[in-house]
Amino acid sequence: MTPRPPATARRVRLAAELRKLRERAGLTSTEAAQMLGTSSGQLSNVESARFGVSPDRVRAMANLYSCSNRAYISALADMAAEKTRGWWWDAYREVLPSGLLTLAELEHHATAIRTAFTSHIPGMFQTTEHAREIFSQAIPPSTPPEVEHRVSHRIKRQDVVFRQNPNPYSTVIHEAALHMRVGGPRVAREQLKHLIDMSERDHITLRVLPFDVGAFPGSGQSINYLCGPVPELDTVQLDQFHGPVLLDAEAHLEKYRRLLDVVEAIALSPEKSRNLIHAIAQSL
Repeated sequence: MTPRPPATARRVRLAAELRKLRERAGLTSTEAAQMLGTSSGQLSNVESARFGVSPDRVRAMANLYSCSNRAYISALADMAAEKTRGWWWDAYREVLPSGLLTLAELEHHATAIRTAFTSHIPGMFQTTEHAREIFSQAIPPSTPPEVEHRVSHRIKRQDVVFRQNPNPYSTVIHEAALHMRVGGPRVAREQLKHLIDMSERDHITLRVLPFDVGAFPGSGQSINYLCGPVPELDTVQLDQFHGPVLLDAEAHLEKYRRLLDVVEAIALSPEKSRNLIHAIAQSL
């Protein structure tokens, strides 16, 4: 028997949302399964993302669970309808950690992306040489092929900002990240020039948080806020040394939305940010 391929991040999220709806309705899996005309085992497989589910079934479940948020239900049904896997899956599934594949999937489907970085340049804006230097510093050390796989994946992820009709991308980068001479002066200078070029694209808003702002919320933490088709399906991704951490609880989403609002408000304007990046590049 051919092993069933691992579930995509969207199917896992859909399963979690359906389970959440059932629990909010106060139904056990046995009760819900009986009302849906299925077995509790089948429902358990859907809620654990082992099995997929049809859009019509999703709507029937939402109706049973007394969910009246039509936009939310429609977004869940759309997630159920998707059958194909994207570029990030088969090409990299055997060679990269699943967390990196999940991040690429979330970015690909996001309707907008908001980020904040304290100590490094966002991966979406990194040059090939900058990314290669970053991955070459891994502990334990990566082999040259592993480094190249990660570089290739990182550059491929950037399709999100280069594709036709890209969605809004907003980022705040701390000045500290701009002064790090990753790869030496030449590579660092080219990286800063690339940042300036990216900041001039219509769908990108880049702000710099200068040293003189002092302490600020979330300092020391890198944040990726990936907007779903409805706010209930947003996701926060945090970088940790052992890999990315995903958050989607309502309280977490609200916390990081507010945190990004504050950080964006105290950062320099896009124009002043470009001027500062240019000045740092000139000093290298």
